[in-house]
This record gives sequence, structure tokens and C-alpha cells, in this order.
Amino acid sequence: MTQNRYPIPAGFHRSEIEVQRSRFITSIEPVDSAEAALKFVARLKQEFPDANHNCWAYLVGPPGSSDRIGLSDDGEPHGAAGKPMLTVLQHGNIGDIVAVVTRYFGGIKLGKGGMVKAYTQAVQTALEQLEKVEKIDWYSVTIAFDYAHLNSIERVLPDFEAEIVARNFADKIELELKLPLEQAELLRDALTNLTAGKISFQTEDLAD
Repeated sequence: MTQNRYPIPAGFHRSEIEVQRSRFITSIEPVDSAEAALKFVARLKQEFPDANHNCWAYLVGPPGSSDRIGLSDDGEPHGAAGKPMLTVLQHGNIGDIVAVVTRYFGGIKLGKGGMVKAYTQAVQTALEQLEKVEKIDWYSVTIAFDYAHLNSIERVLPDFEAEIVARNFADKIELELKLPLEQAELLRDALTNLTAGKISFQTEDLAD
């Protein structure tokens, strides 16, 4: 796992637990910015306007990140909700994630320790059920080379997870490639050696 490549939520996910008759509904979504996380929080507050609390935490960046984070107890005792929720996210081997735990009070007070356990369990349960995908920063490059090198180049491309997006056959062969960002320099070195330097690289913007 690199800083450019790590697990993130595959999409929106929701789970629910009950603790001492209180309902804890956890909603999760992938986010790539603090702004996106706060929009999600606002959306959940609109969805559950009658809830006693909509506590939340988010982590933008690789798993374990601490530079782009946010949390809120939303009226629960200080440190009883947002902090344990964020702790679960930071230790969950997942990045780019926001979690909102919506609580409907069931009439039995849990105490601060009980609330910490409940909010922790709510997020842990959601993460256990959560479908994940790998976030990859894609890189695009067009390479041009003599026809004689085509077969040998095509053989090594899978070693660098490079996919051929487009082909152009003219005086030279041009291949437009898409590959993970962390493989870009390694592929450049390998193809330069393979062709004894008789290859050109035209770098393009990062591909989504």
C-alpha cells in the first residue's frame, strides 16, 4: 500500500445496531475533501431531522491519516462520540471516508463510558460490513517507438499494470497507456532499457 493507493469505501453504506433500546444508525460514504464530508453530514441531518444526535467523523487521505480529519459529538458529552468514531476510522485500514452515527435515544442512559462503547461498536460494525475498493491514482502517457519493439513492449506492460488505451500505427507505433502513478517511473526505466533509448514519452494529465 502506498500513499497513492489504498482501500476506500466502494460507495454509500448503512448499518444499524441497538444498545439499551437506543438505535445507532451508521451511514458511510467515500469522500475526497473536507467539503464533501461536511456536505454528507448536512445531508444526513436533513434525512434524520428528528434524531437526538447526528455525530460524525471523517478522514481524508490514506489510512491512519491525521492531517485532514474532522469530528463532532453533536450534543453528546464531549469525547463520547466523535473521538471514538474517528479512532475506529484511523485504525480501520481505510481512507477517504466519512461516517455519521444517528442516534435515537431509547430511554435508558448509557453514561459516557457506555456511549463511547456504543459509538465505537456502531462504526466498527459498519466497517466490518463495508464493501471496499482500491483507490488508484492513474497516470497517462503516450509512447512512440519502432515497429521492431512492439512485441517485447507488449509483453512487459502487464508487469507494470499498464493498460493500452489507444494504438496509432504511422511511421512509428504510438501507444497511449494508463497505469498506476507509482509505476510510471519504473515503466519508463524499463522501456528505455528495453529499446536502448529508442523510445519517446509524452506525458499527459493524470487520468481518473
